[in-house]
Amino acid sequence: MPKILLIDDDPAFCLMLKSFLKRQQFEVETAFTANDGLRLLKASSFDLILTDFRLPDKDGLELMSQMQVLTPEVPVILMTTYADIRTAVRAIKMGAYEYVTKPINPDETLLLIQSALSKKAEPETDEVPTTPAGNLQFVRGQSDQAQQIEEFITLVAPTNLSVIIEGESGTGKEYVARMMHQQSKRHDKPFVAIDCGALSKELAGSELFGYVKGAFTGAMKDKEGQFEAAEGGTLFLDEIGNLPYEIQVKLLRALQERKVRKLGSTTDQDVDVRVLAATNEDLVQAISNGQFREDLYHRLNEFKINVPPLRDRNGDVVLFAKHFLAQANRELERNITGFDEATEEAMLRYNWPGNLRELKNVVKRAVLLSKSGEVTLQQLPPEIVNYTPAVPEPQNNAGIAYAGTAIDPMETDLKSINERTEREMILTMLERVKYNKSKAARLLNIDRKTLYNKLKLYNIDI
Repeated sequence: MPKILLIDDDPAFCLMLKSFLKRQQFEVETAFTANDGLRLLKASSFDLILTDFRLPDKDGLELMSQMQVLTPEVPVILMTTYADIRTAVRAIKMGAYEYVTKPINPDETLLLIQSALSKKAEPETDEVPTTPAGNLQFVRGQSDQAQQIEEFITLVAPTNLSVIIEGESGTGKEYVARMMHQQSKRHDKPFVAIDCGALSKELAGSELFGYVKGAFTGAMKDKEGQFEAAEGGTLFLDEIGNLPYEIQVKLLRALQERKVRKLGSTTDQDVDVRVLAATNEDLVQAISNGQFREDLYHRLNEFKINVPPLRDRNGDVVLFAKHFLAQANRELERNITGFDEATEEAMLRYNWPGNLRELKNVVKRAVLLSKSGEVTLQQLPPEIVNYTPAVPEPQNNAGIAYAGTAIDPMETDLKSINERTEREMILTMLERVKYNKSKAARLLNIDRKTLYNKLKLYNIDI
């Protein structure tokens, strides 16, 4: 009987979900705080973790990082609110299996649990996963932005140029990298993807470059690094901005000299690897903050592709939704034919903060819940059905006239302007450091208590 750890600070919700899961033949233990959950993880073994993103003592990102150290092999499903979707996507980049939005649908949650457990049960292999040519599941957009991305890919793919792929989380940066690999002269060689955001300072070196037996306590045999695993092919470094600064130096040497040295070794090894890097951060700003090496940036930035967010690609939303519908039909063994007109209008109106990943999850959930041949508004989450785009406020011409120009009084209120600027600066910094409040306070040159006071003052809920 699979054993699940359920972490949520709502006792009534825990009791309801625990009862449902027990009826589905799962053994369930509950914890009401992150620390209680971590103690249970240390004391017992579990097959899956189901946790709320917002807990009294830790947020989802901090909890995820600690669970990845304790039990990296146990799949984690996050339960989030609509407002947490962007951060949930970042948690998935750190190793979470998937997320489900509250209020949860029991059948949807059960499907995710079964999917996570079946994936965990697949036999492990030491082989590096590669994507054979022609087997990539990707749909080409029809918007002007999508056409430009394809032109760039066609242009740069046959070369050996290093490429930086910029874009928000969930926009499909890895898809772009895989398309580039498949259209390159290296398409019959490995494509190896690494999430730099999930690599600690201690693990990054051994993961990228490997180590020899006896290099450190516990190194019982030689380990192949990912540069070596990608030999002749493409190495994709996702979220490159999170790579520890010390490892950036070694990466720069590997790119310049085409040589790597395993931890504990005294000899260099030649490598023939093309490097593609992706980021959702402003690397130029990271350079000015001393978080990213400028020489490494210029070495990687031989060509740059920007992947726009889904909200700026309205012409592609329904196209992608139909692609994900076909995938969901195959996975769930359903035969849903499409979306009714009102549903398509709602999807076009929504701003999709989680981008393609959110769209894929919404469509999969809708296919699961659909009781007819089409997806209707009833199968969409309420935040999508009820979403109303922000309308720009008309300019107030009754303001102060100066040199024949109407001036909005709000724009002359120095205190209001300063507050808005400070709020935007705090939000930008929190986004950049993945909502690590201690790091944000340090970079903003304020103490943690001051940051908390300002978060409360400006009604910033994270």
